[in-house]
Amino acid sequence: MRLTSGDAVVELAPERGGAVASWEIAGQPIFRPADPLATDARNHACYPLVPFSNRVAGRKFSFAGQDYELPALLGAWAIHGAGWQCAWTVDGSSLRLSYPGGELWPFAFDAEQHFDLGPQSLVVTMRITNRHDAPAPAALGLHPFFPRDAETRLQVHAGSVWQSDAGKIPVAEVPVPPAWDFTAEREVGDADIDHCFAGWDGSASIVWPQRNQRLRIAATKPYRHLVIYVPWGQRFMAVEPVSNMNDGLNHMDDGTDHGMAVLAPGETLEGVITMTVEALA
Repeated sequence: MRLTSGDAVVELAPERGGAVASWEIAGQPIFRPADPLATDARNHACYPLVPFSNRVAGRKFSFAGQDYELPALLGAWAIHGAGWQCAWTVDGSSLRLSYPGGELWPFAFDAEQHFDLGPQSLVVTMRITNRHDAPAPAALGLHPFFPRDAETRLQVHAGSVWQSDAGKIPVAEVPVPPAWDFTAEREVGDADIDHCFAGWDGSASIVWPQRNQRLRIAATKPYRHLVIYVPWGQRFMAVEPVSNMNDGLNHMDDGTDHGMAVLAPGETLEGVITMTVEALA
């Protein structure tokens, strides 16, 4: 499925987990383009994270007095919810998913991604509605990949970051260390980051000096966590607006700012992410 606006083109891949295959403006990739041989959402340009973001410790969680176990979707991990494992359907400029509840996630839900493409912008509105017959946990997230070179710069303000164990499960919320502090815009370099930042103010920017371009990201509530993924030695990075902290399902009762919502039957959680490209002054 293709969306166009002026020189902007977005290619969607609904059958690949509701993913975005590419977003280009005048032939310049804003998202890292999908691998031509990609067979799943993770190797595309961007994909949805519903009904939760990132990892669940031990693939297990408890809710409303009942224990649940999730399948291993990536190595030994339960990760990124159910949406990226399912085929979505096209409805105008939206992709929709109706999940009946099952192995991937025990609670039925409907999800939507609505794409509003402009000549210099892409607005993604995400919704998840609880279709279970009782309250259910839910969260939203978006996982876009961006091109990265030696001069790529990042600016983002967050209050803290979650340190993780060897299994990439958060163990301690700490002040953002200098090596990961992008409050003042600076080069990303080869920082090896795969962490969830808390207390995010909902705004970020990525600068590509060689392209004379800046991408501004503005996210509404509930997106107040941000996962930054900068794999060492790769030419891409991910800046992921998400509503829940990593392993938020296992922090819903401990007073942590976990970000998980509990939706009544028929209730909807919604978030909007606006990404705007501009020339550097």
